[in-house]
Amino acid sequence: MDKLSAMQVFVETVERGSLTAAADRLGLSRAKASRHLAELERWLGTRLLHRSTRSLSLTSAGELALVDCRQMLQVQEKMLATKHENASEPKGALRITCSQAFSQAYLANVIAEYALRYPLVSIDVQLLERHVNLVDERIDLAIRITNTLEPGIIARPLARCPSLVCASPHYLNLHGRPQTPEELTSHSCLTHAKFGTHSWVFNYLNDSQKEIRIPIKSRICANEAMVLKQAALAGVGITVLPVYFAKTEIAEGKLEAILTDYTLEEMSIYAIYTSRNHMSAALRALLDYLDSRFKTDEFWKL
Repeated sequence: MDKLSAMQVFVETVERGSLTAAADRLGLSRAKASRHLAELERWLGTRLLHRSTRSLSLTSAGELALVDCRQMLQVQEKMLATKHENASEPKGALRITCSQAFSQAYLANVIAEYALRYPLVSIDVQLLERHVNLVDERIDLAIRITNTLEPGIIARPLARCPSLVCASPHYLNLHGRPQTPEELTSHSCLTHAKFGTHSWVFNYLNDSQKEIRIPIKSRICANEAMVLKQAALAGVGITVLPVYFAKTEIAEGKLEAILTDYTLEEMSIYAIYTSRNHMSAALRALLDYLDSRFKTDEFWKL
C-alpha cells in the first residue's frame, strides 16, 4: 500500500467533508479512494471515521491519526520543495487561502496572471473567512487583512488597506447624509462580525491623535464583506468597506462615500506562511510576484 497516498485520501476526506469530494480533488475514483481509506485503517488497526450515507465524523483514534498524517504529508511536501527549490523554473503545487471578498475583488486576477507566468505550478485556492492553522491544513500561503498578528507568525506586509464609510445615494436621500460620526447613532448601520465590536473609531483627517469612538447599533452583521456591500447597495443602511472593495461602485455612483473629513484605522494586508526554510521555488516566486504587484498597484486608492 502507498501509505502516503492513503494518508492524503484520509486528510482530504476530513477537510472536504466527504470521500467523493476528496476523490475528485485527488483525481481518483470513489472506489479507489475508499480502498485507500480502508487499507489505512487496516494498517493502523483501528477505525478512523464514522461513516454514514449522509455524514462522516472522526473517531477518537481518527483525531490522533489526523495530526500525524498531516505532519507526514507536510514532511513529504518539504522534501519535494527541497528537491525543486533550485530548479530554474518554479513547479509543484501551492495551496492558498484568503477571504471570498478579497479574492473576487483582487487576488483572483493576480493568481491567474501568476499561473500564466508559471505554467508548471498548480494552485488550490481555499476561500475562507476564518483564520486557519497553516500547518494543520497544509496551507502554503494565507492572505490576511489585519492589524493583529499572532506572536511568532511569519508575515510579509504587502500593502496598506484603508476603509471608508459609504451608503447608497437612495438611502442617503431618504435618511440624510451624516456630517459628523456622532450622527451615525440615528442611522441604520451594517457591521462586520470579524471586528467583534459595537463601535466605529474615527480620527479627524488633520488630527490623527484625536479619536472619536461611536457606538453602533447594527441592523445587519455579517462575517463577509460582500453581504454588507449588497445590503448597502440595496439601501438598507450605512457600512464601512475597504476602499478596494467599494471603489468601483463609488465611481459608478451606486455607493457614495460619506464622512470624508474623518479617517478610519487602516488595516494591513499580509502574506502569511509557515517557514522561511525549505521554501519552494513556486512559493518564493509567488511571494515576490505579490510583493511587486501590491506595492505598485493603484488599486488600494480611491
